[in-house]
Amino acid sequence: MLVEREGSSPSIPTKKPRIMPNAPLKRSNKNLYRPPSLFRQPLVGLALGGGGARGLAHIGVLKVLEQEQITIDCLSGTSMGGVIAAAYATGQSLAELETEALKMADLSRLARLVTWTPPWHSLLGSNRVRRYFTEILGDGLTFDTLRLPLALTAVDLLQGQEVILDQGSVIDAVLATTAIPGAFPPVEKDGHRLVDGGVLNNVPADVARQLGAELVIAVDVTPDISRHDPEENDESSPKPPLPAILRDIWQAELIMITVLSKNRLQQAKPEILIRPQIPIEVTVLTGFTRAREIIAAGEEATRAALPQIHKVLQSRLRRAHLTWRRLLSRERKTSRS
Repeated sequence: MLVEREGSSPSIPTKKPRIMPNAPLKRSNKNLYRPPSLFRQPLVGLALGGGGARGLAHIGVLKVLEQEQITIDCLSGTSMGGVIAAAYATGQSLAELETEALKMADLSRLARLVTWTPPWHSLLGSNRVRRYFTEILGDGLTFDTLRLPLALTAVDLLQGQEVILDQGSVIDAVLATTAIPGAFPPVEKDGHRLVDGGVLNNVPADVARQLGAELVIAVDVTPDISRHDPEENDESSPKPPLPAILRDIWQAELIMITVLSKNRLQQAKPEILIRPQIPIEVTVLTGFTRAREIIAAGEEATRAALPQIHKVLQSRLRRAHLTWRRLLSRERKTSRS
């Protein structure tokens, strides 16, 4: 029996995590394969990126996709994107998710997750965070019992490699993908020390592809650092509400994540990339008080992307139709001969 102590790193009694690169992900008991059909839509995968409070925009993205009746067939997620993806994969309604997000605008709820119990591995205690995620997602939840196929990303600090979590306990996987160093405790498992997947793959579009998605919609909620004007003075430049030293650390971290994400997305080539316009001062930990605004930004960005989404869907259907006609014509010629 594994015992977890407040302030210590949680241990996960699940199957061995998958280290990238590796064989294609298991598609669970909800296999994504469908026979070719003239009338079926392509399998749509949604990749939700990390970003702390900024990741609440994913709720707005899902709201618009549901309103447009665009079916999501599988989900991948990192950090806050992993939390939203996991909750959606359980079958929770978006109304429930939005209600919970708005509750987090009350900083006293966040304060309950803070622990100062030695040893200080992180600001937020593992037991309290686990209880919180269990309240949201449910106890004893496994990937095989989810309504939709799901894969979350983490990073092994010991081997410096990306880890894909798609088996075993969903709560444990969520704890790993959200383990922002210093804020959340790392997750110890099978000789691995797992932290936030955003360290290497903040928008896991490639993981959605591995799950079987034929069309990937990726959502990147990181700030656009290229929009910052270096000529602006200190008074007019937008800054996160943090002490100067923490602000510099945040900016350096943001630059690294942004550059890595750009490279990974160029390799993954998602068909659709949605970037909600969220103010740069909305940071990973300090933006929860603006939950309603962040969700609205996700809705607005997705509505703007709808013409492109529908265009790609229609293009795939036309391509399938042409392929079907060519096969039918070839079959007729063969039968005549």
